[in-house]
Amino acid sequence: MENSTALVMAYVGVALMVGLAGIASAVGTSICGQAAVGAMKKNSGAFGSYMALSALPGSQGLYGFVCFFMVTNIYNIITPEITMLQGAAVLGIGILVGIVNLAAAIYQGKVCANGITAIGNGHDVMGKTLILAAYPELYAILTVAATFLIASACLLYTSPSPRDRSLS
Repeated sequence: MENSTALVMAYVGVALMVGLAGIASAVGTSICGQAAVGAMKKNSGAFGSYMALSALPGSQGLYGFVCFFMVTNIYNIITPEITMLQGAAVLGIGILVGIVNLAAAIYQGKVCANGITAIGNGHDVMGKTLILAAYPELYAILTVAATFLIASACLLYTSPSPRDRSLS
């Protein structure tokens, strides 16, 4: 029964990490896309800048997938022998990755949308907007680092480790 509960916790965590990060990218890129459509009415010649800025919030969905890949394939945590500690850790990772990437994509989308609007109004702010958009991106990237650290710690406190199981 304990393994079943741990597996369910881990799968809920994986669903949150991939699902919320994917939703985050969809929301963030659509915020930018809406601004780009409005800006094209004034300045259609800057479409390349609008497109580049609109794509930035799409990275959070990729980070969610990278974290999923780390938990399932690199660290091989989700197995029938999963422990409660590992299941709770994957659930925690999922909540962390999902919520942080959701917030990062939405706020990065807002930064980029404001840059798109300014470019549409004739201001030369592409480079400055990219710099400002990097700040929310940093926190999304930190979720990948946190996943690495938490998943690594899971392997240290189990016996036998998933790594050992995969080698035999």
